[in-house]
Amino acid sequence: MGGIGKTTLATNAYQDPLIIENFMIRAWVTVSQDYSPQKVVSSLVDSMKELINTERYRGESDEEKVYKCLKGMKYLIVMDDVWSTEAWDDVRMIFPDENNGSRVVLTTRLLDVAAYVDSSSLLHEMQLMNADQSWDLLRHRVFEQGPLCPLELEGIGKEIAGSCRGLPLAIVVIAGLLTTVSKTRASWEKIAGNVKSAINATKHRQLEKIMSLSYTHLPHHLRPCFLYMGAFPEDQEIHVQKLIRLWVGEGFLKYPNGSKSVEEAAEEYLEDLVKRSLVLVSKRKFNGKIKSCRLHDLMRELCIRKSQQEKFLRHAMVKNQRRVCIDQSNSSFLENIYGSTTRTILCLVHSEISSLGYLRHFRFLRVLDLVFAYNHMRMFDSEEVASFPPQVFELFHLRYLAFSYAVEIPRAVSNLQNLQTLIIYLGTKLRYRPSTVRLPSEIWRMPQLRHLICFNFDQLPDPHQESEIRRALLNLQTLSRVRNLKRTETIMKMIPNAKKLGIFYSEDKYKQEYHLENLVHLQNLVKLKLTVRANLSFPNKSLNFPQTLKKLSLSGESLPWRSTMMNIGSLPNLQVLKLRNYCGYAWKTSDGGFPELDFLLIESSDLRHWITESDHFPSLKWLLLHHCEHLREIPDAIGEILTLQLIEVKGGSASLFESAKGIQEEQQSWGNEALQVRCIEFRSQFQSFQFK
Repeated sequence: MGGIGKTTLATNAYQDPLIIENFMIRAWVTVSQDYSPQKVVSSLVDSMKELINTERYRGESDEEKVYKCLKGMKYLIVMDDVWSTEAWDDVRMIFPDENNGSRVVLTTRLLDVAAYVDSSSLLHEMQLMNADQSWDLLRHRVFEQGPLCPLELEGIGKEIAGSCRGLPLAIVVIAGLLTTVSKTRASWEKIAGNVKSAINATKHRQLEKIMSLSYTHLPHHLRPCFLYMGAFPEDQEIHVQKLIRLWVGEGFLKYPNGSKSVEEAAEEYLEDLVKRSLVLVSKRKFNGKIKSCRLHDLMRELCIRKSQQEKFLRHAMVKNQRRVCIDQSNSSFLENIYGSTTRTILCLVHSEISSLGYLRHFRFLRVLDLVFAYNHMRMFDSEEVASFPPQVFELFHLRYLAFSYAVEIPRAVSNLQNLQTLIIYLGTKLRYRPSTVRLPSEIWRMPQLRHLICFNFDQLPDPHQESEIRRALLNLQTLSRVRNLKRTETIMKMIPNAKKLGIFYSEDKYKQEYHLENLVHLQNLVKLKLTVRANLSFPNKSLNFPQTLKKLSLSGESLPWRSTMMNIGSLPNLQVLKLRNYCGYAWKTSDGGFPELDFLLIESSDLRHWITESDHFPSLKWLLLHHCEHLREIPDAIGEILTLQLIEVKGGSASLFESAKGIQEEQQSWGNEALQVRCIEFRSQFQSFQFK
């Protein structure tokens, strides 16, 4: 039965601290009805990418990578939403069975599938909730933030909970609806009447009717945002940044007054949908904001039904649709229609498209996302064919454009004067894999640009004309990532409102022109990722950063260390600091540093000696030490930080593990049971494997 809580139970077990500590490797894969063995294995590889995305596995199949990674390790694999025995047969051989306590957990609606996997194991069959459990769940969800449920609402509340027939999903959805209405008996009685009407429907439509109530009570400004999520494939984890950029490109949000950006308003819309239990949170960021989300498959079915009824979005190809989704079964349809009313074309699954000439029929497109579209015949074997089709630059109304190929963006890009988001990903289907994407100087003539994102842009072009300098990209918020960015004062003035910046330095010959000191001119910057190629000779000057910075990621052993870290420690708003391949031999912190730092990651560093005090990191919550092979111990003072919640050690020496455990034991002796310590070892040798 759908909505009974199988995935929720599996998630709670998967994320339990004792489970995390007990299993060296954990991986989660959602199978779903529309599955393929390649997709399942690829998802497993992605789930374990920290372990297997290395040179060691170059040239090996995904099946071999998974098997070798799991061999000799105690692992936990969750296969969620399995619909057939074939799905298990297709992947079972990649899970080593070595009697070492490893486990594979499957969730399924089908009893025969559960029994087939291992007939000797006991099955856990989910049961419907009884009346008390139903009321407890409803009350908890409605009054989670307080105050307590008033006595006058208990009776009608229990009646509403009972009407949900013990199904957790129905209870949670109705609870989400109750959180949006006034806490009065009259309001709750009205909801109770609606629920009773839904229950009077035929049995197989009861849940559908209950879930529809949540949509009926949805404010009009949230309806298109909710329906749009039905465009994403079943069980897909939806990255919030992508979702919000699509919403903005569609024009679902009005530009707010004051200092709040349209993206921040969109985040509030999403949180509202979560509070209403229409959207599930997959991951949250360190600061509590949603990083990725998903729809329950039954909620997605509701999205699709409502979208079709309201002619909002169609997966099947029908003429005169405002928004269409391409998949492998319908990609050729677009070549044969005239899309005068079509505003959106989305390709969110890998699909073969023989030609993009049809774009000339869709003159009024606002959103074009072809990241997962590819040409099977050409596959872009050379740089000459890896370019934008010219028809794209006739689409004057485009606000959002995403492609998976192109090595050079032509000057005609400036025709797209309404474009807000330009994204170029390095497609997995490409045989020719360009190292960079070249931008023309005309990019400075696109005043509406808000997000300019690529796997690797070449240097930003110098503005050629005074008119380009005067225009500037005042709306640009995201620029990532740019190779060998020359941060001249002129360039910095061209992107004065940038909030997120990614830079990669790879060549010595430009180092005198990098002007690292000019970063301070970006007075709105909140996130910076700076990567320097190994062995690149860099001027021994400290790096200075704008005071607005909240998230900083540095990678590259040639970056100056001591003076730079002193500058970083003085940043008043810094919350996240990630140091990869970047640390001196010794690190001595000082008073007054890192006042707001919540999250500290040190990875693959040469750090040997760390001297600090607890008040040097007064706000630290998470400390992650990954592959710090030379560090022998964590300073005892770290354990005395009152806000500290987690110490995670991956790889490293036995003494480092002992140090982390020692800190935990000392804190427990003082009554601090809240501090979690995770120690994850990595073996250096991998057994050979022949996959059949």
